[in-house]
Amino acid sequence: MTKTILRALKGEVLPTPPIWMMRQAGRYLPEYRETRAKAGDFLTLCYTPELAAEVTLQPIRRYGFDAAILFADILLLPQALGPKLWFETGEGPRMETTDTPAQVANLRPTEAIHDTLSPVYETVRILARELPRETTLIGFAGAPWTVATYMVGGRGSKDQAAAHDLKAQDRPTFEALIERITEATIEYLSAQIQAGAEVVKLFDSWAGSLKGQDFRDFAEAPAARIIAALKARHPGIPVIAFPREAGQGYIGFAHRTGADCVAIDNSVSPEWAAANVQVDGCVQGNLAPEHLVTGGQALVAATRHVVRAFSKGPHIFNLGHGITPEASPEHVQLMIDTVRGG
Repeated sequence: MTKTILRALKGEVLPTPPIWMMRQAGRYLPEYRETRAKAGDFLTLCYTPELAAEVTLQPIRRYGFDAAILFADILLLPQALGPKLWFETGEGPRMETTDTPAQVANLRPTEAIHDTLSPVYETVRILARELPRETTLIGFAGAPWTVATYMVGGRGSKDQAAAHDLKAQDRPTFEALIERITEATIEYLSAQIQAGAEVVKLFDSWAGSLKGQDFRDFAEAPAARIIAALKARHPGIPVIAFPREAGQGYIGFAHRTGADCVAIDNSVSPEWAAANVQVDGCVQGNLAPEHLVTGGQALVAATRHVVRAFSKGPHIFNLGHGITPEASPEHVQLMIDTVRGG
């Protein structure tokens, strides 16, 4: 039997939607916190294949999700291009900035990324061997715009101001940076597929701050190029795209980029997404993550609402964003039971 997520990605309407969760391997699970402590720091966890595979497998053992997503971080790819990366406790990632023509020109050549990223590919190989046969293995990368916001700004920000400023003041340099990230992303995801990933996902977490032509140039065009290159090399490989908070930009995104599935956040209603996005194929989403903190009947009702709204088309049940550290493992189980049992 073909895996349920692969069936949904091919456009099949299933009586029960397959389910997985963004950040399903993470701080809400006690077993993750234990393994993270053993690693010592976050980057060591990402770059130690046995430990990265272990935390990827933990939510599969506990919940039996229909997919496992490789445990890694979107900033490993830009780190492989040369800029220093570190994590400040309680504050998140910091990165050496890349915002001048010389700095872009001095990035490592694309073919050199594999020297740094080979442990990630080894994690994929371990998972391909160890996952249950019915579980789909998803690889991923950050989309070029989102990765660029960290490279230019040196850290995450609510408005991505540094990247928007560079884009406005020195568009050729910004375009050259996007080009380098796009090329490297193709190679990175291709290597994940060769190692055993069955689906890949592009996370464009900050796509919503791009408007008009910028959205077309820096969210859609790089995604379309990456997807076309991967499908040329790996015929039949499905790609999920997540242009978070794209709003009206979700409409036609699959058609314009070649994505097999569009993941949607919870700023749009399931009914709107079913009417405007699911008409083009598979949709992934879009339960609000806060329900997994509060639980109760509201979680059950919201879960049923999402399932019902998307029931007439291909759908992968997921959250509208990653699960938060405050979420309850028991509430996750309640969500799964609701999706699978009504």
